[in-house]
Parts: sequence; structure tokens; C-alpha cells
Amino acid sequence: MSPIFLFVMDKIAIFADIMNKLKVCVLWLCLAVAAASCDFIERNKPLVGAIGDELMNEMGDGDGPESESGEAGANAADDVELQMQASPEGTPEQILRRTGYTLSYNKTTKLPNWVAWRLTADRTSGPAKRDGVDFEADTDVPAPRAEDSDYYGSGYDRGHMCPAADNKFSKKAMQESFLFTNMCPQNGNLNRGDWNEMEMACRGWAEKYGCVYVVCGPVLYKGKHKTIGKNKVVVPEAFFKVVLRLGDKPEAIGFIYKNAEGNRPKGDYVNTVDEVERITGIDFFPSLPDDVERRVEASADIGKW
Repeated sequence: MSPIFLFVMDKIAIFADIMNKLKVCVLWLCLAVAAASCDFIERNKPLVGAIGDELMNEMGDGDGPESESGEAGANAADDVELQMQASPEGTPEQILRRTGYTLSYNKTTKLPNWVAWRLTADRTSGPAKRDGVDFEADTDVPAPRAEDSDYYGSGYDRGHMCPAADNKFSKKAMQESFLFTNMCPQNGNLNRGDWNEMEMACRGWAEKYGCVYVVCGPVLYKGKHKTIGKNKVVVPEAFFKVVLRLGDKPEAIGFIYKNAEGNRPKGDYVNTVDEVERITGIDFFPSLPDDVERRVEASADIGKW
């Protein structure tokens, strides 16, 4: 073959590689824009699904931290939809997509409205350690925002919503779990006691069933709320957690914990997801088929977990 022909073929190959990489970047951008709007997802489910499928095809199997075991069989679009919850109408909301979780941030309370993530056994193990990771203000949200100084002398723990132990699979995920947008002022006995036991139970369910979806956040009763620090971070009256597993027999369960001392079995905190929705005003897992959503959210049996 002539040198000129080889030169041209080499340049064509380089150009094709660049175009493939550009295509992946465009697909990621489209998926990110879709993820930022619950309304967009609801109105354009086929489009979001197509983008997710095409992205997975372009990336191939085994690329990146998302190629986990268990029911990571959900494609990228499914994952985005299941992590998106519908906050009450009129609630201040800024959607933040992190490596290990998605959250809805409320600039008025300086708290998350909710934090959602997909939990698999793989996500609870890995090289990332919490030792040496500092709590940090989240500069992606407007000031005034929660800072470490707000918690000094407050009597409350910096309570993780998405736990650090669920983010061991990635150093970046671990660091992001310590952002204050993922924190709430939490009673220390609760944080290190019954709430921690619930977090461990979720990791056990992830190992047992391959994958679960978890959503948690603060419960704010009507009326004036206590605040801490110069930035007036609201202290929740309680916390919620809802857990969903898919598969042949989907199940969901909810929990409500008062922001106070306690030492009780997790069964004492059980509620149906419907009841948690009534208390919080949040519509959980709205992307599920209506018949599945109605069935799994209407009952709660800790014995099925």
C-alpha cells in the first residue's frame, strides 16, 4: 500500500475515535439534563430510556464504577428515574447528582428534602475509607449554606443521610458523602444507635437481594422549627427512610424515626410507604408502573425483608 493511502486511513481512524467519544459526551449531557427535571422524565420516558440504552451501548460492558453486580441490571435511564422523587409542589428544590446518590436540596431549610441512591453489595466494599475525609460545605448551593461551624456546640451530630459506608466503592463518592447537603442535625443517640442499625439493615438487604433503592431525609412538622448556627440550619423533628426492591416480587417498606433518643427494634419504626408519603408530602418512586407502585406502597411487612 502507498504511504499516502496509509496516512489517510490512519487519519480516518483517529477521526472516528474522536466522534465516538464525542457521541458519549453528548449522551451523558442529554441524560444529565433529563435527570434535572422530574417533569421532563415523566413526559418523555421513551426518550430518556433511549438515551440511557444508547449510552450503555456506547460505553460497553464493564466500564466504570456503575458496572456492578446484582440488579445493576437496571439501565442508566431506569436508575435515574428510580432515584428521582417528586417533592411537594412549591418546595424549594435544587437537584444535585453525585457519584453515589441524588438529592433534592432546600435552600430555605439548608437541608436535603430527600436523598436517594441505589445500593448494591459492591457499593459497601472497596478501597475508599472515611478516615481523613473532612465534612465540607457544598459550594454547589447558594449561600447562606450549612457549614461545620453551625454544628459546633449545637448538641447535634452531623447526621449522614446517604451513609459513608454505602460509598466505599469510590474515593470521590466517599468525599461527596461528607458534603453538608447530605447532612441533617441529628440526635447523637439516634445517629449512632437505631438509625445506624437501619443503615446496616439496608446493606444487609442489598447483599441478600442484589440491589435495593433507598430514599431518606428529614421530617418537618408544621410550625416553627429549631435552628442551629449562624446559617440557621433547621433541626428536623423526625426522619424518614423508604426502601424498594425489585425483581419478580417487588416490595417496599417505610420507616419514621423521631429525632430523639431511643433504643427499639426496627419493627417499631415501620410504616407503609403510603403513610410516609402522607407525612412528608413526597411521592416516592413515581416512575414505577402504577399498579406496582400502588401495591408495594400500600403494605409494610418487616417479615418479608
